[in-house]
Amino acid sequence: MNFFLYINKKLIIYIGLTLFLIFLSIIFFKQYRQINIKLSNTEKNLPNVDIAEPKFAINNESKKIFITAKVGNFLNKDEILLQENVRFKSNDFSIETDRVVFDRNKQTANSNSKSLFKTENTTISSDGFNIYDKGDKIIFYGNSFIVLK
Repeated sequence: MNFFLYINKKLIIYIGLTLFLIFLSIIFFKQYRQINIKLSNTEKNLPNVDIAEPKFAINNESKKIFITAKVGNFLNKDEILLQENVRFKSNDFSIETDRVVFDRNKQTANSNSKSLFKTENTTISSDGFNIYDKGDKIIFYGNSFIVLK
């Protein structure tokens, strides 16, 4: 009787270890496949891009404006063309657009594409904008629509 119980304990341990190893290998290969899918999608979606998901900031004495985008291409030493989901965000406002030329040296930004400016009580939709004087001044271009709350 003890002999059969001893064999069953060994069998249970072997089956348990086998199942555990199968479980670990499934998790490992699933993670490996997800990483490869993410890398291949990134390479396919970003041809001819200098910077993927660029992040910059416009700094002045009173505030910081953070700039993010999906892609960026250098136009020259200082100017970068930011495209797709470009967002300017500070504590006071946010601006969303699709295409912006950002000058790192002068800390200015210029856009001629549809833009949406949002603050707590104001929304401005415009055909473009110009941020200058290190973010202290913003000019909106073209047909602008202002909503005050």
